[in-house]
Amino acid sequence: MLLYPIVLPFLIGIICLILPRKFKGAIETLAIFGSLLTFALTISIFLMASQPASEYLMLDNLSRFILLAIGLFGFLITLYSLKFMTANSRLNEYYGYILWTIGAATAVLLANNLILLLIFWGFLGLTLYLLIGIGGPTASDASKKTFIIVGGSDCLMILGIGILWFLSGTFQMDKISISLATGNVGVGFIRPAITGVINVAATNQATTLPTIAFLCLIIAAFAKAGAMPFHTWIPDCAEKAPIPVTAFLPASLDKLLGIYLLARIAMSLFVMNKAMGMVLLIVGAITIVAAVMMALIQHDLKRLLGYHAVSQVGYMVLGIGTGNPIGIAGGIFHMLNHALYKNCLFLCGGAVEHKTGTSNLDKLGGLARIMPITFITCLVAALSISGVPPFNGFVSKWMVYQGIIQFGVHSSGFIAKFWIIFLLAAMFGSALTLASFMKLIHATFLGQSANKLHSHHIPPQFPHLLSSPLEGEEGKERGEVSWTMWLPMVVLAGFCIIFGVFAFQIPLKYFILPSLSTGLMNQAPTFTGFWQPGLATFFIIIGLIIGGIIYLLGRPKAVREDTPFMGGEIIPEEHRVTGVDFYQTIQEMTLFKVIYKKAEAKLFDIYEEGKRGVFFFAKRLQALHSGILPLYLIWCLLGMVILFIILGK
Repeated sequence: MLLYPIVLPFLIGIICLILPRKFKGAIETLAIFGSLLTFALTISIFLMASQPASEYLMLDNLSRFILLAIGLFGFLITLYSLKFMTANSRLNEYYGYILWTIGAATAVLLANNLILLLIFWGFLGLTLYLLIGIGGPTASDASKKTFIIVGGSDCLMILGIGILWFLSGTFQMDKISISLATGNVGVGFIRPAITGVINVAATNQATTLPTIAFLCLIIAAFAKAGAMPFHTWIPDCAEKAPIPVTAFLPASLDKLLGIYLLARIAMSLFVMNKAMGMVLLIVGAITIVAAVMMALIQHDLKRLLGYHAVSQVGYMVLGIGTGNPIGIAGGIFHMLNHALYKNCLFLCGGAVEHKTGTSNLDKLGGLARIMPITFITCLVAALSISGVPPFNGFVSKWMVYQGIIQFGVHSSGFIAKFWIIFLLAAMFGSALTLASFMKLIHATFLGQSANKLHSHHIPPQFPHLLSSPLEGEEGKERGEVSWTMWLPMVVLAGFCIIFGVFAFQIPLKYFILPSLSTGLMNQAPTFTGFWQPGLATFFIIIGLIIGGIIYLLGRPKAVREDTPFMGGEIIPEEHRVTGVDFYQTIQEMTLFKVIYKKAEAKLFDIYEEGKRGVFFFAKRLQALHSGILPLYLIWCLLGMVILFIILGK
């Protein structure tokens, strides 16, 4: 049964690839059938009783619900693509790669053998590269950058797996539990050694290799999920790749798999210690604040969402880094919530781009009346990612906050002083997230709309907009997008509401809390706060009703619409208030101005810095190749002397 969601998408994807492009309808039918069949299989597997792990495959409570989520997202993205990708000339490749991605992702989740996991993990890097490349020549640089960052981290993953095999003598994940502790194994949140599995003694002499293996594996998880400093491929991908690709991979699937691997590392493969927990906490806090600060100043809707896809990873890493049940549960829950609302946000952005031909916030505005479904679903997802109750993002962030507090309470000495910094970073990040989405909602759906679409602003993939102005009742393109596009958005927004209002009854009960049994942790989380989402939702609805009544009673009977003006002068189109400059003052502050300029110069981009280093080293080597034979002989002689010295020792 576990093989079906792996094999069937691959087979159907091959058929999509070999079919001639002229059979567009058959390709789309196969794609929607394959994704729907896979989703049905993931539902069946989720409902299956737990089975003993084999040498190669394993189904536990952690992988079970993530498998279900990937099946759902795969189907929704395929449905959305039927209309959005209709003008693309490479549909057979696109749907083939999407189906292969679904199959490989399920294989990663079900793998119990590290080599099997590594093979499909690397294959996902290849399909990611190919799917980004479908965006055309403009996406070429983004696809190469993604391939190098993710592929480079995969090399470290190979090293980490090799060390694990050297230490444990097995590739079977359910038989590996390696301690990272340098002293007392019972300190703090460290899980005691599991009886009956291979365990490396936690001594000062035996911790170097386990620590190296742990760091290699978490770097691979960070690169996949998009945590700093391995994050820079995500904003570039969000801007250049087709929207369904970004919504499916960096926004949801890659986050699920990256955090899945991190949780598997922290809860099963290793027995965490406080030092490595601090590493995760520091990376999480920096990722939250730095990425959301970059999101504040973006003028492109897709790039703004890309930086938020990075920022939210910080909450997941923070939660797992606390090492206590409530924090880990919060991090895993936020992983699921993020996949829901960020997928929805990117699909909303795709609907806006499909309708207007642009994702530039300066050229948008006033779309709420024209695209009401897109506006409402985007608003729900924006409130969710901002942690506003009673939506799902609030509950998972609230749990992460509690995990940080419990980490501080149960810590002592030097580490105990830092918990408040991590808590402030998490809460400050939520405030800035809300601020940036106020900017996005205002600039896209509210505010003053553009008078017309200029032809030189319209990308070639949207030729229908050249003759159909968005404004005016006569415009053929006026109105909401196709139902195949808005239905996935509505489903995802609905989950954001359900998973918030009924957080304890559905997602926590059936998905999140059972996953804590992974690695024999078996500790129920302790909630230190009080939250009743049903009661809170009731009072929020009552407040909205009262506010609506007050608004209707005070609303003037006659409203006059006129041309906006200032100081007696009509405000020209290019000076209209778009909302993109809401936080321009932050960018002009002395300290932030310097940091933002460094960021624009790619100083914090690990890919660009690595490229500069490689080119610098290559130029030095190039200078040595002068073509002078005596110089080459001298280098050979020096090399031989060095070898003799080394071998002589």
